[in-house]
Amino acid sequence: MPNSDCNGCSGTFTDGRDGQVYRTAKMPDGKIWMAQNLNYKPESGNSWCYRDNESMGGKYGRLYDWDTAISVAPAGWHLPTREEWEGLLSAVDGGDAAVGKKLKSKSVWQKDCNGTDDYGFSALPGGLYYKGKFAFARNYGFWWTATEYDGDVAYHRSIFYSSDDVYEHKYFKTHGRSVRYIAN
Repeated sequence: MPNSDCNGCSGTFTDGRDGQVYRTAKMPDGKIWMAQNLNYKPESGNSWCYRDNESMGGKYGRLYDWDTAISVAPAGWHLPTREEWEGLLSAVDGGDAAVGKKLKSKSVWQKDCNGTDDYGFSALPGGLYYKGKFAFARNYGFWWTATEYDGDVAYHRSIFYSSDDVYEHKYFKTHGRSVRYIAN
């Protein structure tokens, strides 16, 4: 784990289930967030590498339906709620609307619409999976929250290549989104 007294300090976490090592960052909200999208292939549930290409999983992480995203959190981690996402965004905002730019990685976003990655969060444009199709890698990043809207729909956050903001949407739980976890 990173130094808990230092905003933006980085560390690593090793997922004991498969040995993958993930970067972590202490964010201005005081919480330790994974600084990479999860790339764990569960034995059950629904997850996909973009275009069914394992190398895309290594780059962008896997996409998970909501039920799987909730259930595959590594020990000691959890899927953030809407409120936890809002706490992060409020802490990063600093009074301007460039929250997304401050969280985006410094590379891989389409049309050189990269971010400044001020805190080491390194938001990646992993795209999404819906109705048997993959879309929007390099253009959009979508991350599930732990908060349901109703039985079929849950909230997620998104960043678009052409915007410096972070948006909240709700969509069907059966669709695939990236995940970032917070340390318990």
